[in-house]
Amino acid sequence: MKEVDSLALANAQMNLNKAYNNFFRNRKHFGKPHFKSKKTGHCSYSTNNQKGSVRLEGNKVKLPKVGWVKLCLHRPLMENSTIKTVTISRTPSGKFYISILVEYENQILPIMPKKFLGLDFAMHGLYVASDEDDANYPNFLRKTEKRLAQAQRKLSKRQKGSHNREKQGLRVAVLHEKIANQRRDFLHKKARYLVDHYDAIGIEDIRVKAMAKRKKGGKFSFGKSLADNGWNMFTNILEYKLAWQGKQLVKIDKWYPSSQLCHVCGFQNDATKDLSVREWDCPKCGSHHNRDKNAAINIREEARRISA
Repeated sequence: MKEVDSLALANAQMNLNKAYNNFFRNRKHFGKPHFKSKKTGHCSYSTNNQKGSVRLEGNKVKLPKVGWVKLCLHRPLMENSTIKTVTISRTPSGKFYISILVEYENQILPIMPKKFLGLDFAMHGLYVASDEDDANYPNFLRKTEKRLAQAQRKLSKRQKGSHNREKQGLRVAVLHEKIANQRRDFLHKKARYLVDHYDAIGIEDIRVKAMAKRKKGGKFSFGKSLADNGWNMFTNILEYKLAWQGKQLVKIDKWYPSSQLCHVCGFQNDATKDLSVREWDCPKCGSHHNRDKNAAINIREEARRISA
């Protein structure tokens, strides 16, 4: 016990206490806390800075009970910032990361939105934008599926506890990490471009978890597509990048009929409730609509109305 930082132990105890409180409060939603294997999965611990016990100097960081450790700093800390906590984590591929939480004064003034953008969720392409090109998500997971299946098949045939199984497990972890890094890089770049060019972005407040479930009869199973494009991650990135610049992410109610309304005259076409209808003509004004582009424009106008 003396080999471990006392604040790291305190944080682990607090996390355990929170996990049990959540479990007893709502057993259907929260599972019972259980031990994690030190050989597999994502390992991490958190500790607090007390009187300079955690500090940065050049390309090194000092950690309690560990000492000075070399690091590659992603970006310098803000001026006059105070280090509060750090989280050290190890990925399944064996890489170590440190996340530093700092406190600093920063006054962000909200701006009056003038340029609006609507984003309609797309199962395979991530989103369709009202005033931009579609995202055209490259489907990183599906492109690597065959290599991943081969690597996991080899892993399943290795003897448990053997050195060869350990090496093959590392190969599988590296493949998964590469897919995750490709996805994260793509989402960050798309979000940065949109945030720099628009003051407010409207999206539908959809439940991705419910959409991922297999429907009755085996129809409309979107689990793999939803897991691949990372819509929830994208909306979280958008939200905090907009907030940093005093801009806003406007969430439209999921029951808003964005796909059914004609953005020209406002006529509601119930026939578009069928997901197989990708294009339609408005019976009232005769306008021809692409389903997703029309929905994105309606989301943009609804976001403009909410922000007014």
